[in-house]
Amino acid sequence: ATVFLPGNLQDEATCSVCLEFFKDPVSIECGHNFCRACITKSWKDLELDFPCPQCREVFQSRSFRPNRQLANVAEIVSQFALRGARGAAEDGLCATHREALKLYCKDDRRAICVVCDRSRQHRPHAVVPVEEADEEYKEVPQEHLSSLRKSREETKAERERQSEELL
Repeated sequence: ATVFLPGNLQDEATCSVCLEFFKDPVSIECGHNFCRACITKSWKDLELDFPCPQCREVFQSRSFRPNRQLANVAEIVSQFALRGARGAAEDGLCATHREALKLYCKDDRRAICVVCDRSRQHRPHAVVPVEEADEEYKEVPQEHLSSLRKSREETKAERERQSEELL
């Protein structure tokens, strides 16, 4: 059975910086939550003012505290999302974001949604619309077939030449 997660539950378990389920979530002074790595990277080169990546409120110190409860919720939600992955793929929807699979990641050789495209995982990858990938990959077998036919003809001609030399 496919497990469908309400969008808002999934949103609550997703970091607004990396768009992935929280990994080692921390809370900052305004109450917003981020992956520890995301907020650390966001504040990396700052020395005085530390803005919240979500609401832009500025803080004077680089302080955050672990949010263990959110870590547990994110883990549970990600497990449900994994269980629903098979059914979602059959529906033509992204298992993580429940969005239509409109793009194709050439690096991972799989269809992805627009939210996945913006995520850290796919940002550096070559991504094209699925229709474009479909057309592009339809041509590949024809090119291989032509190449094989040409190779077969060359081999056949070479064998005939060698047979004539032996006679």
